[in-house]
Amino acid sequence: MEREIDKKINIENLITQCKKGNVLHQEMLYKHFYGYALSICRLYTYSNDDAVSILNDSFLKVFSSIEKNGYNNSIPFKNWLRRILINTAIDNYRKNSKHLYHLEIEETNSIQVNINAIDNLNAEDILKLLDFLPEMHRFVFNLYEIQGFNHKEISLKLNISESTSRVFLTRAKKKLRVLFNKNF
Repeated sequence: MEREIDKKINIENLITQCKKGNVLHQEMLYKHFYGYALSICRLYTYSNDDAVSILNDSFLKVFSSIEKNGYNNSIPFKNWLRRILINTAIDNYRKNSKHLYHLEIEETNSIQVNINAIDNLNAEDILKLLDFLPEMHRFVFNLYEIQGFNHKEISLKLNISESTSRVFLTRAKKKLRVLFNKNF
């Protein structure tokens, strides 16, 4: 319990120093949340390089916002950071969407699946499956299933209708089932 309090005090101290523009404390905050932030960014990209780019853009926004008193202690810092990471990933998608192509998964015959295969999946396997989804399907799937947003929130974030969000989620799940059956 004391360690959690110490961590909270240390994070609050880091944030206080970041508000003053202290570069050393900005680096410490960056390193402290790097793994957490990268895991969120990777959900919205096809490569680790793109995820790191989104992460860096996000931290530039974080530090800029902190210095302008854009962060207060009314919500946990980790939640605030998560929101910035997701919004930056969405902004990145919008900026680059004209350069993306969509990969469609063809239907395949049903394959006998080992029921225990799901238990043996690790995070890397799941990311590989998500990498085969078209970008918008991936975004909706991540926002709904992993981040816990509802369809109304997703529609506002991605500028699509709620019904379109539902359709993309359904298609993403269908494609993931096909991919899972094909690969596992």
